[in-house]
Amino acid sequence: MDLTRDFIKAKRPCIDGFRWLLRTHQDGGDYQPLLDALVRDGRINDACWLLDQFGPTDAVLRVDSLEADAIVFAGSIEVAGNIEVDTMLRAGRSIVAGGGIRSGGIVAGEDVRVGGNIRCAETLKVGGDTRVAWGIEVGGEIDCGGELRVEWDLSCTGPLHVGGNTHIGQDLIAHAAAHFRNNLQVGGNIVCASNLKTGKGLQAGADIRCEGHIEAGWGIKARGDIDARGAIKAGESLQTEAEIRAGKGYGIFAGLIVQLDAWESSAQVCARERPQHLMSGWWAGALET
Repeated sequence: MDLTRDFIKAKRPCIDGFRWLLRTHQDGGDYQPLLDALVRDGRINDACWLLDQFGPTDAVLRVDSLEADAIVFAGSIEVAGNIEVDTMLRAGRSIVAGGGIRSGGIVAGEDVRVGGNIRCAETLKVGGDTRVAWGIEVGGEIDCGGELRVEWDLSCTGPLHVGGNTHIGQDLIAHAAAHFRNNLQVGGNIVCASNLKTGKGLQAGADIRCEGHIEAGWGIKARGDIDARGAIKAGESLQTEAEIRAGKGYGIFAGLIVQLDAWESSAQVCARERPQHLMSGWWAGALET
């Protein structure tokens, strides 16, 4: 794709960036070489802006391993081994790594598939699905538009948002608010330092501990304690083999989307002991194991 000077100018670039273009590429240039030149000159934000304006391509970068200060590629990146990028790793389409990824920030317009760990100092933003064979550790925000599947732990310092179903094989550690538009299934513990919300079901293989509110559009089920400093709300049933505790002054609600005549089957509240401040739902006693 050939980008002329006038074509770029019509997108209203910043003054400093347009001056760079006039100095180095007075007549414009091919899309990817322009991105590469911006990155070489340390103008990563300008390269990302250019990709935002003109979108992805069908080009594919295939290498055995990838190590760089920054990468902004308009197509897909496919690496047989590891990816090591100091600042920004960005692809207009997918990122695939047979090994792990370590980067300052990661942005992919489509899917991310990784055979090892993802370690990201800042934002991890994925337009499609994210599938990671090991774990994810992110120092900033996670924003995944599609499904998220992680076989080990997931730890996130910033806000966490997932558009599709989420499966985490071991523990989920969220240091800020966590919002899942569909189902959330975690094999181990869920620890959230703010509000935890799912649009559908919420399931944990151990404890669910939250410093804010816990809310699920459908049911909530855990093998360990369900413990919040705020309210606990379930659209359907609320079940655990251990205890359910809400924060001081807050209530526990089950069956919020269930008709009253179906509470006994679809709005059950099961725990070792009847929780205090149970405001709605059908108390069914201890969960049979």
